[in-house]
Amino acid sequence: MKRRELLKKSAALGFMAAAPFSAFGKGCTNLGEWDASGGDEKSSGKPNPLKPPAEGDIPVAFLISDGAVIIDFCGPWEIFGNVMVDGKWGAFRCYTVSETLKPVIAAGGMKIIPDYTLQTAPAPKVIVIPAQSNSSEAVLEWIRKSSKTADVTMSVCTGAYLLAKAGLLAGKAATTHHGAYVDLALKYPDIQVKRGARFVEDGNVASSGGLSSGMDLSLRVVERYYGRAVAEQTAYDMEYQGQGWMNADSNSVYSKVRTSANNRPVCTVCSMDIDLATAPKSVYKDKTYYFCSPTHKEQFDATPEKYLAFAKEQ
Repeated sequence: MKRRELLKKSAALGFMAAAPFSAFGKGCTNLGEWDASGGDEKSSGKPNPLKPPAEGDIPVAFLISDGAVIIDFCGPWEIFGNVMVDGKWGAFRCYTVSETLKPVIAAGGMKIIPDYTLQTAPAPKVIVIPAQSNSSEAVLEWIRKSSKTADVTMSVCTGAYLLAKAGLLAGKAATTHHGAYVDLALKYPDIQVKRGARFVEDGNVASSGGLSSGMDLSLRVVERYYGRAVAEQTAYDMEYQGQGWMNADSNSVYSKVRTSANNRPVCTVCSMDIDLATAPKSVYKDKTYYFCSPTHKEQFDATPEKYLAFAKEQ
């Protein structure tokens, strides 16, 4: 399943269900504290250090299920797996966790046999939650329970919806894939959604933007445990030249709502590219609006003025 399909189908899976608007725009309390400027001092300043164990490794659990987006978890897996401390490998121990040991069909058809079930997984100190399809109560309860003893519980992309459904983002700042900013803010008005943030840290919970953003958040976690020099060496060894892990505001290109322009139409709700020949459409006040899916058309049709007001203010 590709990223586009995951975002489109997430509504049916309970991640992006339509929600009524009671108000919209900057400073709107019903949307929480919407921030269009990107990261905040929690994410762009010096990171709060984490204490590595005196002996042994740091267990990192990757929660996966069908539809899990490969770069969302494989990127962080490579980051944690390539950390060298005092000339030794193995500072982090990575393993996969799923509801069952049934092979997981990840994005693009990759098959993965999980290492552990929810019941047998070792207690993690770092939890990585990529975009995926399963949000069962068993999965949510595992997240709640495991996060109590974890140093960091982090989401990548729309994995933020799992954190939100588990209640871990209530009253906190967070980010997600840029195509889901609006929906996350609508569905969870008690979350301060950060537009244009590469990642956001709030207490022992962290969230990153889409796809490659998870690698930067992972390097940030490495830095919190072992310092900037170790994180820099990890990035160097991997020939990774991205600087986003040192600057949470580096996703600022996504801070403004993307609109159709230069013959490149986008979905009015999520700003994803669309095919005009097949895209659902609605007419509002003599203007035609296009959508990537019937679900987003329904969301717009419920309160079109709210979406348009929001886009204008951004």
